[in-house]
Amino acid sequence: MIVEPKVKGFICITAHKDGCKENVKRQIAYTKGLGKIKGPKKVLVIGASTGYGLSSRITAGFGCGAATIGVMFEKESNGKRTATPGWYNTKAYEEFAAEEGIYAKSINGDAFTQAIKEEVIALIKKDLGKVDMVIYSLAAPRRTVADGTIYNSVLKTTDKDFTNKSWNLTTNTVGEATITPATEEEIEATVKVMGGEDWIDWIEALTKADVLEKDAKTVAYSYIGPELTYPVYKNGTIGMAKQHLQKSSALLNENYKEMGLQSYISVNKALVTQASSAIPIVPMYFAILYKVMKKKGVHEGCIEQICRLFQEKLFTDKPMETDEEGRIRMDDWEMREDVQEETMNIWNQINSDNILSIADVEGYWEDFYHMFGFHFDNVDYTKDIEI
Repeated sequence: MIVEPKVKGFICITAHKDGCKENVKRQIAYTKGLGKIKGPKKVLVIGASTGYGLSSRITAGFGCGAATIGVMFEKESNGKRTATPGWYNTKAYEEFAAEEGIYAKSINGDAFTQAIKEEVIALIKKDLGKVDMVIYSLAAPRRTVADGTIYNSVLKTTDKDFTNKSWNLTTNTVGEATITPATEEEIEATVKVMGGEDWIDWIEALTKADVLEKDAKTVAYSYIGPELTYPVYKNGTIGMAKQHLQKSSALLNENYKEMGLQSYISVNKALVTQASSAIPIVPMYFAILYKVMKKKGVHEGCIEQICRLFQEKLFTDKPMETDEEGRIRMDDWEMREDVQEETMNIWNQINSDNILSIADVEGYWEDFYHMFGFHFDNVDYTKDIEI
């Protein structure tokens, strides 16, 4: 099949196997280029197939030489449709790891379920004994709990309508978008899906099964953003979930202090993901931010962020640098005063006539297509491939 990108709204419904492999290959090359990274030896990555989770697995495996077990929820090809990009990413990672003798096994299923937790625990016991790091990078739109109740997350405000400039990704025009407030039930559901409850469940299950090393580290990822996006991020439904995630981290540190568990929230920078593409107003901020950070030489993608997190924050001989709430701030370059001031200046000027010149529209779309394995200059997209 000749595979081309088919974009519907903010999602691409096809993925290119060779392009996904190239994406993984480039991240591995970047990681190896940094030399040996001090870090963990046996790592469980929950949400390991795309974005920050995939980059965490690559950093652990090819930077630290760690054995990794990855958990993801991806769809295989049915012969007519391509597999999801995360499926191809995972297969590529396993292939590259096997070539270098690095242990890598993956479990495909709903990480929220007890069955998957038990399957992971059995694999840890069989192959690794215990893990010394757990990365929680789950991004899911819904969660089914043990009694069968289904919770769906929403991307809304929590108090009133929020209207601001927004970029129409289809027409490359600037207009306005309004994000409406969520109900109490929707807020609760979003916290259930995107908060820290399942993270706590994982650590509890791993501890009870005695497959978590003493003095292990666990990290979950978050985002705060600038004041511009507070109504939808920090103070919106996502923000409520991230606050719960933060409280969950503190709870883990308290509940498991006797075994020396170190739990952290890493606040990462703004990057194009399937989730962020879906939120009105946010993509235009990202495109402007990209322009500013690239000009200043401080732009990072997922792999650069996570390698820096491991090298400069998590695994050093220095005391951990955190903010007043105990969070690791990997968004430090994004939130620099000069970066934010220039970004907001452009935001105030931007319109349909100048968006292509004053925002990094091309860079935004390049990152978008790369997520699905497209637009890599050394991949032949005219070739007939087995999907």
